[in-house]
Amino acid sequence: MDNVALPIVVAAVVILVALTEITAATAPLLIVIILVPPDQRHELAVLLAAGDSSRRLRLWTALRVAVRARRRNRRSGGRPPVGP
Repeated sequence: MDNVALPIVVAAVVILVALTEITAATAPLLIVIILVPPDQRHELAVLLAAGDSSRRLRLWTALRVAVRARRRNRRSGGRPPVGP
């Protein structure tokens, strides 16, 4: 019985790690698809690209830039810019 239990435990741990990695990789994409309106996805992509010049995505920096831009826009009473 002990000879069977060890491979089952190892397989369960490997499956758990694989599922965790898959979830971590797809969660940001699912969040954007679910929470960002379709007409604002292009602007978000442009903002993320402008806010990050390195290969590594700096999401928090981009989000801070987005919040500042939105606050500035609200203070000026203007409407958000329309895409191309």
